[in-house]
Amino acid sequence: MKVAIGADHAGFSLKENLREFVREMGQDVTDVGAFSGEKSSDYPDWSWKVADCVASGRADRGILICSTGIGMSISANKVPGVYAALCTSELVARLSRQHNGSNVLVLGGSVTGPAMARAITSVWLATEAEDGRHLNRRRKIAEREAPGDAAGSKGRVVVTDHPLIQHKLSIVRDKNTSVKEFRELVQEIAGLMAYEISRNLPLEEIEVETPICLTKAQSLSGKKLAVVPVLRAGLGMVEGMLRLIPNAKVGHIGLYRDPETLQPVDYYCKLPNDIGDRDIFIVDPMLATGGSASASIAHVKKHGGRRISLVSLIAAPEGVARVTADHPEVAIFIAALDECLNEHGYIVPGLGDAGDRLFGTR
Repeated sequence: MKVAIGADHAGFSLKENLREFVREMGQDVTDVGAFSGEKSSDYPDWSWKVADCVASGRADRGILICSTGIGMSISANKVPGVYAALCTSELVARLSRQHNGSNVLVLGGSVTGPAMARAITSVWLATEAEDGRHLNRRRKIAEREAPGDAAGSKGRVVVTDHPLIQHKLSIVRDKNTSVKEFRELVQEIAGLMAYEISRNLPLEEIEVETPICLTKAQSLSGKKLAVVPVLRAGLGMVEGMLRLIPNAKVGHIGLYRDPETLQPVDYYCKLPNDIGDRDIFIVDPMLATGGSASASIAHVKKHGGRRISLVSLIAAPEGVARVTADHPEVAIFIAALDECLNEHGYIVPGLGDAGDRLFGTR
């Protein structure tokens, strides 16, 4: 397990103690600072370093320490996808994981001694989150997370029900639609969805000269975007999106679903070098079990991606639930939410295998 740890000047001493303790437990520890307790420092700066590590997937869990732990808790929980819990006992630590799925442990360096801090940390790292009613409650929290990504809907499921999208989707569903028409329609739907999901991109005022006079106008404020298709079916959506956002960089993730286990198997990943600076749209026409989508998001996070949205034409409730549980901060944009999965893992009613229909294979 990868653990990021950080503290301000008041938590520095306990951080040094816990860092070595966690390493002795066999965990991979990244110390983000502070690196001295002599100079006063602001707890939000350190909390956000750890929180960003966890939210981006660069760390599986985080540990934060300040004087009481309260400041670290408040500031870390401002980062979507981070669930920081201030723990004062082993019981609280265990329940914060089992019931609440906390992914950042917060301790008070002035109120918790080294021995108790080690005991709390040991229990917290060893405890897994429980499903059932607790998972449902955690999902409700994720649904309330504040907007903040390019689409303005971080951590939410958005159905883009524009009439043109729904009309074209009905033709795509038809089994008699030709490969040529299917391919063209998927691109058109992707372009229409790009129009919808980019409506909250930031603008800045510029001055332009019309044939008549100088005037003020609005221009995109240099926001960096990336489109990342999941091979192979995701390729069918790329061109349609690039027609609207031609300056976006394109990455690729290669995954296929094992027909026996229905689990994703990865074989390729190539992303822009500055992926961490970009708002990222992962595209895949079908969100079925959610395994491939979740794995793709995890790949992008490991490469430094932070602001991620998932764009699909059709989704099953099972796939939405899987992605929401694994990556609660990721916005999901779909054109339709279908009924269920069948025994073969296909969406019902769906449209069949999107990759086969795009490329004329079986």
